[in-house]
Formats: sequence, C-alpha cells, structure tokens
Amino acid sequence: MSTAAERMRYRFDVWMSRGTIALMGLLGFATVVFVVILGVITWAILLFVPDEASPSPDAGPFDFMWGALMRTLDPGTMGADGGWVFRVLMLLVTIGGLVIVASLIGIVSGAFDNRIEQLRKGRSRVLERDHTLILGWNSKVFSIIEELAKANVSRGRSHIVIVAQHDKVDMEDRIRAQVRGLGKTSVICRTGDPKSLTDLEIGSPQAARSIILLGPEDAADPDADVIKAALALTSSPAHSGARYHIVGEVANPANLEIAQLVGGDEAKWIVGAELIGRITVQTCRQSGLSNIYQELLDFDRNEIYITDQPSLVGSTYFQAQLAFEASTVIGVARAGGVMMNPAGELMLEPGDQLIVIAEDDSTIDLGERRTVGQEGLTQRERPAPAPERFLVLGENRMLPSMLRELDAYVAPGSVATIVTRDEPGALPTLSRLRATAQQGNATERSTLEALDPTSFDHIIVLADTTIDVQRADSRTLVTLLQLRGIAARNGGDLSVVTEMLDDANRELAESRRPTTSSSATSSSPSPWHRSRRTGCWPTCSTCCSPTRALRSTCTPPRSTSRSGWTSRSPRFSRLPGCAARPRSASVKRR
Repeated sequence: MSTAAERMRYRFDVWMSRGTIALMGLLGFATVVFVVILGVITWAILLFVPDEASPSPDAGPFDFMWGALMRTLDPGTMGADGGWVFRVLMLLVTIGGLVIVASLIGIVSGAFDNRIEQLRKGRSRVLERDHTLILGWNSKVFSIIEELAKANVSRGRSHIVIVAQHDKVDMEDRIRAQVRGLGKTSVICRTGDPKSLTDLEIGSPQAARSIILLGPEDAADPDADVIKAALALTSSPAHSGARYHIVGEVANPANLEIAQLVGGDEAKWIVGAELIGRITVQTCRQSGLSNIYQELLDFDRNEIYITDQPSLVGSTYFQAQLAFEASTVIGVARAGGVMMNPAGELMLEPGDQLIVIAEDDSTIDLGERRTVGQEGLTQRERPAPAPERFLVLGENRMLPSMLRELDAYVAPGSVATIVTRDEPGALPTLSRLRATAQQGNATERSTLEALDPTSFDHIIVLADTTIDVQRADSRTLVTLLQLRGIAARNGGDLSVVTEMLDDANRELAESRRPTTSSSATSSSPSPWHRSRRTGCWPTCSTCCSPTRALRSTCTPPRSTSRSGWTSRSPRFSRLPGCAARPRSASVKRR
C-alpha cells in the first residue's frame, strides 16, 4: 500500500515529465504561492510591529503582495526601501526571486537545447513538394546529388531529400565536403529507416517528383533492404492517392523478379553489377566510347530525354529524325517497350514518345522539315572481325555477365584469361569466347610478368567487392602501377579498362596517368593504354548506312594513348586519345 508521500512524489514526477510547458506552469504556481505568503507575512508583521520608515500596512495585504512580486522579478526594486524590518523581509523576497528567475532561465535554455537536439536528430517531417527523394545511403549518393543539381538548373529552386539510417549532421557534413556547385538545389537530410512506414512519412513520398532507392553498402544483403523499402512505399497509406516514380538498384540479378513484383509498374530497376559489366565490355572494345557515356549520362551538356510530339504522329521515324532543330532522335518509346534506332520506315502511332539527345529539355523544339537525297548515301562493308585476347584481373559478381556480353560481340576463337586472388569460381557456358581461369595475385609484379600483359588486346581490372572499398581500390591502383612498370620496360602497348568503387579514387588514378607521346616508338610509351589502332568515334564504321541520315563527325586522334575507366558511381571519365576534342564531338545531320 503506497503512502501519501509516495503518491505525491509520483504525481510530481509525472508532472515534471510532461515537458517545458508543465515545468513553466509549475514554476509560475510556485512563484504565486511564494509572493502571496511573503506578502501576507510582511503585511502582518508591519501591522503588529509598526515601523515609521517602512510602508504603512493600512493599504492592505494586496499592495504588499504586488511589491513582493516586483521585487521577485526585479531585485533592484528594493534599493529605496526603508526600515530594517521591511528591508530584511524584502531581502528574503529578492533571494527567492533570484532562485525563481534562474530556474525560469534554466527551463527556457533547456527547452531550446532540447529543440536543437531534436532538429539535429533529423526526425521532423519534410513539407516540400515536387522534390527528389533518396531512400538509403551509399557512396553513389554524392554523384547522384551532383548530377541532380546540374539537371535542376533549368527548374530554379529545387530540393533533394535524403532519408537514411545515418546521423543527419554527419550526412550534411559529408555532402558539404564532397559535393560542389549545388546552385539553387538544396539538400535536406533526415534520419530514419526507409523500410519503416512511419519513417517514410518524414520524406513526404506522396509529394515527391521521383524516388531513388539505394542499398546500404555495409548491409549483409543490400537488395533485401531496397526491396523492403519499395514494399513499404507501395504499402504506405499515403500511396492510395499518389502514383510514385521509383528507380531502384539491385546488385544480384536473381532478385530482379521479386523486385519487379513488389514495385509493379511504378518502379524501374537497374541491375548494377550487370550494367557495369556491360559498360566495361563495351568500353574496352571501342575506343572513345567512355566519352559518349560521359556525355549522355551526366548533365554537363547533352542528355537523353523522352518527349511527346503529337504533331509527328503518322510520320515515319526517318522523317522524325529530320524534324528537330537542335535535338537528335535515337529511338521510340512505345507501350510495348523501347525501340532504339528502329527502321526508318517505322510509322509513329498515337501515344508514341521520341527518345532524343538534347542539351536541355527546354531546347527540344521542332524545326523546318527537311529531306535527304539518296544520291549522297553509300554502303560501307564491315571487315570480318578477328579473334581477340582478353586478360581479366580480379573477380566479382559481375564477371559472368561481363563474359556473356563479350561472347556476344567477339569473333569465334577469342580467348579470355581470368586471374583471381582466390580459387576461381565456375564460369558460364560460352559459344565464341574461350575462357580459362587461374589463381594468382594481380598486385605482384612476378604474376603479371608471367602473363605477358603486352600480348593481350584488352585488359580489364575488376575490383574486389568482398572487402572494404578503399582497400579494394588500393589493390586496383597497385595493379595499374605494376602494369605501367611492365609496359614502360617492355615498350608494349596496353589497353586497360579499370573498375573503381570510389569515384574519388578514379580521379586519383587518372591524375597519376603520365603524359604520353604520339610516337609509337617513344622511349617512354604510355603504360596506361596506348591504342594499337588509329581512333575515331566507333559510330564511324557501325552507324552510317543508306537507311540513316545521321553521321558522326570524326577527327584524327590527338595522341596514341587512351584510357577507359568505369566506376560504380554513375560517372565515367573521358577517353582522351580518340578525338581531338572529345567533348565537342557532335552528331550532325547531312
């Protein structure tokens, strides 16, 4: 059975836990009680012990209560008091007032500190509209923010909201340190679990223009986190009145089917390892292709857009290619899928959208209709492909898809030699490419010299995704330095494409690339990928045909060196060896 004292303490604790308003109310009540008691005591003492120098008690106790209140709030009020009895009593009032005012200041200061702490936790809801919402956090977020900021230049004031299981202040500090040139784009960070229905509401997904799902790199199964986040989005009560535009990344192709089932037609999924593998294969086989990827996938200059042009319905695809003033048509998006560079006779139907390359969506305008004479078109025969030799240093989950991609392009009889640090895994079944695997340490000079890298047409260095990102990139850099030394000593030419996990390390590796001579007999040939073939854009021999009215402009190679770098963040470096001005190479109409 509880006592009265215990019940009083319990109720006092409950009241104190209610927050700042309750504390201020309790302090106000204590101030009123203190003033009333001291005012009545002072009036009673002066009533029974008269003092000519003290105020007269004839005015009643309320005047003394008011005087006690003023002295509680302002200790300087007692400076003109007279009579020692009255002065002693007012001194007690003043001391009590100092305690009360100090308590009030402490309560207000504590409430302000608590509010700042709550803001630092990043748990308040974002009330922006038409923003880009990023759910999750990994090393790709910095490149994504940078590219979104460039894309938002024409939109004016824009917002990017990030909700991730990281400290809000830490996320803001890292973004501030690694991302430059945000312009009018503001980045708002919030701490929360993207898989939680409650935490999702912090980012206001129902008001977002688009949603990006990122898997945490430190998770045992990042695909599971991404799929759960998509499930939380589509299951949210706020989803009933909104249609989401979701883009997510899955690392394992085996999880793509369940991801598509969860996201439905509102989500578009990217298989990161498979996509990077394909890009790696294309980049290593075609000089200058990295420049094209850089131009199309970033927002510095020209990008890919999808546009509705109802006035072109009933026209052929060939006529649509000639209809734009400052844009280049590269495909058609139809309800059944996407057709890249279809036959020129394809008729555009209602609902079709054109895929174009343009400097900005605001520059996509129709121009004067043009016609092309057939007399200027010629047929170019392609030479028979020759077998190629590939050296793959390293192994990760994108190796099988990369080998299958190579198998679809190379000539029969081509060979791929794979060197792995650990025991080689099973290789996919291939028809044209003959792949062999052996165990070895690609960071050791003796292992590389035994392979004779100068005898291979292409070299691909893969990052080890089973270890820390910085450690994996350090191994990659050591391998590249070893290749540099071997090429410099043997005077051979190397064509290398390297995978870097951290974009900052890619920039570091490129900054270490030595200046090369255009002479093939230079005493210090480039160990970083001097080309064995003269270069021009790969479209010169593959895209020009009698049925197409577009042709790439070609320029002689500036030097005989070339480099190809891919990165797991969505940025790709230029290949400086193919075109004299690779960033200014353009696609023009005849």
